[in-house]
Amino acid sequence: MPRWDLHTHYYPQSYFRLIEEVGGDFSFAKSPTGQTIIRFRGSRFFGITPPMTDPAKRLEDMDRVGIDVEVLSLSTPNVYFAPSQRQAEVARLANDAYADLAAKHPKRFKGFASIPMDDPDGALRELDRALGELRMQGVVILSNINGRALTDPRYRPFFEECDRRAVCVFIHPMIPANAEAFGEYVLGPIVGFPFDTTLAVARLCYAGYFKQLPRIRWILGHLGGAVPYLFERLDNGWRDFAECRANIDELPSVYLRRLYYDTVSFSAPSLRLAMEQVGAEHLVMGSDYPHLLGSIERSVSSIESLSLGADQKEAIFSGNARAILSGL
Repeated sequence: MPRWDLHTHYYPQSYFRLIEEVGGDFSFAKSPTGQTIIRFRGSRFFGITPPMTDPAKRLEDMDRVGIDVEVLSLSTPNVYFAPSQRQAEVARLANDAYADLAAKHPKRFKGFASIPMDDPDGALRELDRALGELRMQGVVILSNINGRALTDPRYRPFFEECDRRAVCVFIHPMIPANAEAFGEYVLGPIVGFPFDTTLAVARLCYAGYFKQLPRIRWILGHLGGAVPYLFERLDNGWRDFAECRANIDELPSVYLRRLYYDTVSFSAPSLRLAMEQVGAEHLVMGSDYPHLLGSIERSVSSIESLSLGADQKEAIFSGNARAILSGL
């Protein structure tokens, strides 16, 4: 059966050069093992590996494990390391590189567009260009944008346009705004990422975004952080606190079951919990390749090992993806 990887990252070399040039809070360093890493305010979150910039190595690994299609995206810091007036430049560079790679290998690579969210007019222009001229499959948005919540009013027109166009929006985590608490033991990506995804999704839910913008196809990275585990607690918040009912008419779990969750956990108990909460029809395969916490091998084997019928596995591997992505 076909396999589509919806959580995998590719970086043009020119993207890394721009981080070195205008990185701001982002800087390069060496890990204890000598690996080149990117840090945010001193917190490690990003180790550079050769396949990040090498399509040939990527294709070799895809063929080795039987992945047919990768939907590429920029991970943290996406384009947000740049000042607002330069974010559109970085987004165009990355999106053009993705479109070029997809044109060379149209059956193997697709892409989620990066968006200059701190340039509101530029964000709408790049969304239109990415979905129209470049024929990309949706957009990637980080869980916070330079410390600001996705529910900040300045981002609302962008999400309204995504809803109008029924865009696929992939929420990828960012280091939490309070990065200092995650400075030791690589806690940023290990704990901070799922924490910030959970926080972003809870805010979006209680703020009414999933109710008011029902046409967006939301995909949550890393199995939604702690979201599947917290369904009942989030529902209890709605039952117990008036402010949690102000913008939504139903239990949060009603809205959360409409979202899509990628399988970047690789843990059988966690995947079974997510399936119990949202069903196989709302899971999509992801690997987080080629980052160290990801695994292109386990992205496949973790799904294969589940006690599911062939139709359910096919849905997770590719059917759900093909149903929700744009521009196919």
